[in-house]
Amino acid sequence: MGITSFLEYLQYQKRYSSHTLTAYRTDLEAFSQFLETEYQLSSEWDQVNHQMIRYWIVRLSEEGLTSKSINRKLSCLKSFFRFLVKEGNITSNPMQKVMAPKQSRKLLRVITEEEASYLLDDIPFPDDERGRQEKMIVSTLYNTGMRLSELINLRVGDVQVQNQYIRVLGKRNKERFIPVSGTFEQELKEYIAGESETRQMAQDSSFFVTHRGKKLYPKLVYNLVNKYISLVSGIENKSPHTLRHSFATHMLNRGADLNSIKELLGHSSLSATQVYTHNSVDQLKQLYNTAHPRGEKKS
Repeated sequence: MGITSFLEYLQYQKRYSSHTLTAYRTDLEAFSQFLETEYQLSSEWDQVNHQMIRYWIVRLSEEGLTSKSINRKLSCLKSFFRFLVKEGNITSNPMQKVMAPKQSRKLLRVITEEEASYLLDDIPFPDDERGRQEKMIVSTLYNTGMRLSELINLRVGDVQVQNQYIRVLGKRNKERFIPVSGTFEQELKEYIAGESETRQMAQDSSFFVTHRGKKLYPKLVYNLVNKYISLVSGIENKSPHTLRHSFATHMLNRGADLNSIKELLGHSSLSATQVYTHNSVDQLKQLYNTAHPRGEKKS
């Protein structure tokens, strides 16, 4: 029992996404190749010790991988060896003696509330079917905080404007409901009415489609989001995830509690949501430095 059994366990019992399964397979096969080259081990997982794993970390670092990338690979190994212990293939987990490299904390870069308002209220999107959809995509990402994959997989039946919510199927098929109200509710109503006139919107069909009526693909959404954020902001990262980060940061700045933001984002633990508190503190520091008479050092 080894890599194949572990991946089948993740796929059928844990219901991991195909993207995650591919990443895990790549990492485990790379580690297996390392063991075979350096120690002449081939699937003898009971002979793997923490020193071998530490040496692999050194190798990865020498190859230029960041601490974040290395930690992602180590997370895969942790799950893998826990699985082997659980199945009785090994008696001890070598990962228990492995320390993950420290990561430098990076603040998430977001657009400001003013930039978001300008993006959705003042930018002249093309006045045609394609332009209306592009605006709706940008608005949906910012108003709901959903992931790119969740937007692409959104179905017509998931958008319940009359009940004021959108049903989202997140990671590991975890279902959540995002409230719809205010300006965004009206935008959705107008968009749905316009779409109903130009195409058949079956309940199980994709809510957003290409001009050929096909399901959206990630690169298309990324490019259009990048294009429109570039018109209002000079931040380096201009991806759909930037709008997700902006959604959460702006809500936190306006008083929303972390647990509520956690539920809206579909995070499995509060620790994943706490990263947004750093953005909020950063904003307070900037406000203090500009507003308080003793905030900035005199030159």
